[in-house]
Amino acid sequence: MQEPEQTYGESRRRELLELLRALAARIAELDANGELLAHAAELMKLTGDIRSELFHYEVRATYDTPEVAESRRIVEEAAQDEPRWEPTVWHPDKETDGEW
Repeated sequence: MQEPEQTYGESRRRELLELLRALAARIAELDANGELLAHAAELMKLTGDIRSELFHYEVRATYDTPEVAESRRIVEEAAQDEPRWEPTVWHPDKETDGEW
């Protein structure tokens, strides 16, 4: 099963690495045969596909799964409802408890 678009798991990361390695191997093969520029259209397609996947990998940290988004919403709501602590200033001359 393919992973949802908003996540980038280990299997998808491994697939991206394989795409990059395959592109590198293809470039090396074409270069060794002196056919690098003769296959410009093929290389454009390959680099376009990989570029799209690299973009998703690069920005994966900005994606929230529905579960993460809900958790973030709950925490933000709770933080708004939390009472604020107000510091008090202690004055040693104003003792109210009396003597011990």
